[in-house]
Amino acid sequence: MHLSLISTAILSILLPALAASPSVVDPAAYDPLAPLFEESPLFLDLTITDQRRHRDIPLRIYLPHEVSASPVVLFSHGLGGSRETCGYLGEHWASRGYVAVFVQHPGSDESVWSEVPVSERMDSLVAAAGLESFLERVGDVSVVLDRLEELNAEDGHELEGRMDLNATGMSGHSFGAVTTQALCGQRTAGGRSIFSDERLDAAVIMSPSSPRMGTAEQAFGQVEMPWLLMTGTMDDAVIGGADADSRLEVFPALPEGDKYELVLYGAEHSAFTERALPGDRETRNPNHHIVIIAISTAFWDAYLRDDPAALEWLRGGGPSSVLEPDDSWRWK
Repeated sequence: MHLSLISTAILSILLPALAASPSVVDPAAYDPLAPLFEESPLFLDLTITDQRRHRDIPLRIYLPHEVSASPVVLFSHGLGGSRETCGYLGEHWASRGYVAVFVQHPGSDESVWSEVPVSERMDSLVAAAGLESFLERVGDVSVVLDRLEELNAEDGHELEGRMDLNATGMSGHSFGAVTTQALCGQRTAGGRSIFSDERLDAAVIMSPSSPRMGTAEQAFGQVEMPWLLMTGTMDDAVIGGADADSRLEVFPALPEGDKYELVLYGAEHSAFTERALPGDRETRNPNHHIVIIAISTAFWDAYLRDDPAALEWLRGGGPSSVLEPDDSWRWK
């Protein structure tokens, strides 16, 4: 377990370019890209143990330079990822005053490809994408929430008093999106919401998935929680069968009220991460990460901090200040 300074190389490159762009909103107005602290965020690596399942769960927790209790955001990585996946999001969210908890899910993490021969990697990944891994992931998040409550109250711990767990968001990409959907209001084909956790208040879902059983309306028609969906016009997954068209079925099925959808033009499945994925066809568009950072941060500010300026930014001209002409943004 250790604390160390995070490199801010990504934002140090991206933000000056944004500041020079005439399309960026007035710097005196609300700006979700602007860090709130001069110091770089900190991170804490630790592993918690679920005694009941005999399961160790690695965490990377990004911490803001703020002594008061901060809202919390959990992140669930995609198949084959780790607690280090999408660190650019953890860094920025922490710079905006959030405790960002990145969860690693054993059994569907990087071990399923890094610890097997190259010739067996695809079979290993496919095997790790099933129901057993899904159930373990959902269980991981519940255990992490329990443990965060304990650490927040533990005398002398690095996390003592650092978290406002009454304002907690959940996010994830790909398999992590499936995990997030289940915990944040998705229902089974039988109409039950059996995995939802009432401790979660809002969700950012990157590469959402339609249900494998039942209809999208059955799965998402009763979601009350604020949801932000993010996908791309080329958001196809090699494993699992989800493609860009099926991901677009989620938003229309959601009821009205605090629901948003971002579709990045030309964005592949890997656009939300920092590394290439099998099946990639195009060169990365660096503006995609800028948009993802800006809109996700504004969403957290609106729904975890109740910031009216952030809500106005989301529903007004804010997104257009970072989007490219062929990107799509809508809300209801």
